[in-house]
Amino acid sequence: MKKILVTGGAGFIGSHLVRLLVKKYPDYRIINMDKLTYAGNLANLTDIENLPNYEFVKGDIVDEDFVMMTFDAYRFDGVIHLAAESHVDRSIASPREFIMTNIVGTVNLLNAARHIWKDNAEGKRFYHISTDEVYGSLHDEGKFLETTPYDPRSPYSASKASSDHLVRAYHHTFGLPAVISNCSNNYGPFQFPEKLIPLCINNIRHGKPLPVYGEGTNIRDWLYVEDHARAIDLIFHQGIDGETYNIGGNNEWRNIDLVKKLCEIMDRKMGRHPGTSEQLITFVKDRAGHDFRYAIDASKLQNNLGWSPVVKFDEGFEKTVEWYLENPEWLNNVTSGNYLKYYETMYRNR
Repeated sequence: MKKILVTGGAGFIGSHLVRLLVKKYPDYRIINMDKLTYAGNLANLTDIENLPNYEFVKGDIVDEDFVMMTFDAYRFDGVIHLAAESHVDRSIASPREFIMTNIVGTVNLLNAARHIWKDNAEGKRFYHISTDEVYGSLHDEGKFLETTPYDPRSPYSASKASSDHLVRAYHHTFGLPAVISNCSNNYGPFQFPEKLIPLCINNIRHGKPLPVYGEGTNIRDWLYVEDHARAIDLIFHQGIDGETYNIGGNNEWRNIDLVKKLCEIMDRKMGRHPGTSEQLITFVKDRAGHDFRYAIDASKLQNNLGWSPVVKFDEGFEKTVEWYLENPEWLNNVTSGNYLKYYETMYRNR
């Protein structure tokens, strides 16, 4: 039975990936390692938590001794590394946490993988999940390629760029079997409501202002989270060691247009008069160093491995709004902090 470690598997993207792997590969043993910070929520995985090929391990990748001990105990055949501090605003307020988790934590995992695979790395793989933000900012034209020079603009993107370089260095210097992917903005169920889409959904529910940076003209490429999980699964199994793959939705939206679209859907689904939610839009001071535009060229992944997004944006956006409206308890627990009690309830006697 192959043993696959997923770091950050209780987070937004991680929980969707863990669910996919556990259900799709009953002959794999999926170990989910998560520190359970504000963004890690085991309630995201209640539907699979008792399946025989799933196991949760609570721990911090910054703790070098813990990481090494865990790798020695499990002897993982593969690592899919998603654990990261990922919110740009938090990185501006507290850069050090991002340096520790995203850089030091990644090095700890690389060293541990190198340690247990030193005698035989055949069939093993270290897969590092990164972001399109490492490439910097685009103007009106062009898209990010895998060969685009790095130009990170925030402590978050700089820390992820550093970890990308370290993964490549371990591959080239030590022969560690490794792949990297850089993905555009994700959306979908179970996303912590500090991110734009769930934040606006939650604020509309409660009639609170919808904060939009600057004039809302910044552009992002959006991908439904389950499409990202499918891409990760494909790259992990069929990607080529030493390669980087860009994952994108080919789905660019200005922030203000996205928020207005969200308002329209929310008014319709909540039985409110059209235009009601748009009145909540509030323009706020722009984020420091705010990148103007991100856009991914995912043609390498499509041409080499046959991946393309399945969920169209209108479908995915509707499904996302419906999920949050149908799961108010999840939103309430997350915003109140009560979700933190779930771990104690579920695991204190295990």
